[in-house]
Amino acid sequence: MALKVELKPGERLLVGNSVITNSDQRTRLFIEGTAPVLREKDILTVETADTPAKNLYLAIQIMYVEQSVEKLQKSYFELVNDIVRAAPSTLPLIDDINNEILTGDLYKALRVAKKLIDYEGELLSDAASGGNGLSADGTPDR
Repeated sequence: MALKVELKPGERLLVGNSVITNSDQRTRLFIEGTAPVLREKDILTVETADTPAKNLYLAIQIMYVEQSVEKLQKSYFELVNDIVRAAPSTLPLIDDINNEILTGDLYKALRVAKKLIDYEGELLSDAASGGNGLSADGTPDR
């Protein structure tokens, strides 16, 4: 079954190592095969990866696009350790990401990493406002 992708005018899509840019009208594409596919809105760059969780997402994104976990394995685990040390409440999300990577589903790992980015934003917002990011029972506010 083919992956159906609808692109807005001017929207870009990464398929494997190729960038596809849509023309000036809405387009529907059907993609068959196993090449990694990412919409423009889901792509981070070195410049936009400005937090630890975004750096982790970027590492997983590169693993996904290059179809190689081994290349960034060391950097990935360094980032994971830094994140968990700084915010132990991220461990359930990190565990979910690790499980997806271990089962070979890097796209699902990216989706969970997006949740980690959102959670990191909540933690940073809570820290800026003086909160601790935890509910009354000590679990993360989500």
